[in-house]
Amino acid sequence: MDMSLTNNQCRVIGCLLEKESTTPDQYPLSLNSLVSACNQKSNRDPVMALTEQEVLDTVQSLLSQRLVSEEPGSRVSRFRHRFCNTEFSQLQLSREQSALICCFLLRGAQTPGELRGRTARMAGFSDVQSVDAELKALSDQGMVKELPRQAGKREVRYMHLLGDSTSFPDTEAVLSDNRNADQARIAELEHQVKVLEAEVNRLTGLLSDRD
Repeated sequence: MDMSLTNNQCRVIGCLLEKESTTPDQYPLSLNSLVSACNQKSNRDPVMALTEQEVLDTVQSLLSQRLVSEEPGSRVSRFRHRFCNTEFSQLQLSREQSALICCFLLRGAQTPGELRGRTARMAGFSDVQSVDAELKALSDQGMVKELPRQAGKREVRYMHLLGDSTSFPDTEAVLSDNRNADQARIAELEHQVKVLEAEVNRLTGLLSDRD
C-alpha cells in the first residue's frame, strides 16, 4: 500500500480510529479531545507530549491529503478520519483489520497475542489464530509485515508499513543495547578489581620482605 505517514500523523489517525470505535458518542473529536487522545498515557507507545499547535498542524496536513475531514460546529470544529471504510477512501477493512491497524498506529510493533488483548474493546478475536488470519490478509495488502523472531521469544512481532513506524526506538532493542552496555561496564570493573587485587598482593609481598 502506497502511504507514508509521519509519526504524528500515525498517532492522530490511530486516535480517531480508536475513539470512533470505543467512544462513538464523543466522535468526531474536537481539537482539545484529539490532543488529549494523542497524549494519553494508556495504550500508547511511546507516550507523546504533543502541543495543541503540533496536533493542529498534523490535522491540517491530513486534511490536505484527504485522510481527515473537518465538521464545523457552532462552537468548535470536530474531526473525523477518512483513512478507511468511508465513501472517500478506497481502503475498506473489516472491523478486525481496522482494530489491528489502529493498534499498530498507536503502539508500534506487537505480537499476535498482544494485539488480541489490546484490541478487545474494538474487535473480539476468539483466539490468536484468528488474529494471525487477519494479519496475513493485511500483509497480503502490503499494510503490515512480520519481523524477524527475537532471540528467546516464542511469538513473532508484526509492524505496520504505513509510515515512520521505525523512527521511534524499538523498546526491546533499546533494552538489549542497555544490557550489553551494562555487561561491558561490569566486565571492565571486574578487570579493574583484578588489577587492584594484584597490586595489593604485590605491595603486601614487598612489605613482608622488609619485615
